[in-house]
Amino acid sequence: MRRLLPLALALLPLPALAHTGLGHVAGFTAGFAHPLGGADHLMAMVAIGLWAGLMGGRAAWALPLAFLGAMTVGGALGMAGIGLPMVEAGIAGSVIVLGALVALAVRPPLAVALGLSALFGLVHGHAHGAEMLPGAAAAGYAAGFLLATAGLHALGLAIGSARMPGFRTVARVAGAGGVALMTAFLVLG
Repeated sequence: MRRLLPLALALLPLPALAHTGLGHVAGFTAGFAHPLGGADHLMAMVAIGLWAGLMGGRAAWALPLAFLGAMTVGGALGMAGIGLPMVEAGIAGSVIVLGALVALAVRPPLAVALGLSALFGLVHGHAHGAEMLPGAAAAGYAAGFLLATAGLHALGLAIGSARMPGFRTVARVAGAGGVALMTAFLVLG
């Protein structure tokens, strides 16, 4: 628990919901940095891994893959300029819902978990894609945000699936922390 406090404090100054959709980023490096540069994406993507790890079994690989697949579709829609309703609310909601699912160690049927993972991946991908400059750098940008996302999923999965004493508690506390941080971001604006 004491080791999570510095991480939580380090995340506080990161911008939440800082998606402008203005097409101001391009290339692999920008794509890789995007999920790491905002607390909203960071928390949701780690939470997918935590939840997958806590659920275990097929969920351990299926939830991250559903998120990544839907994120790819959402990114393509965003890059194509095709809008989705309530993307920012969906991103904030994903952090809160995923955090709560992790904190409570909820184990719904796999189909329900996959649907939620895909829905949240879609909105996160759309936010990534909508900020991308049109043109040849799209593939590099998409590869960057998918690789960073997979890494964050793997981090959460490693923590959530660890069978050492205390790791399940760490995962659940991290989920609750995500709910608290996103709620604070939304309330304090």
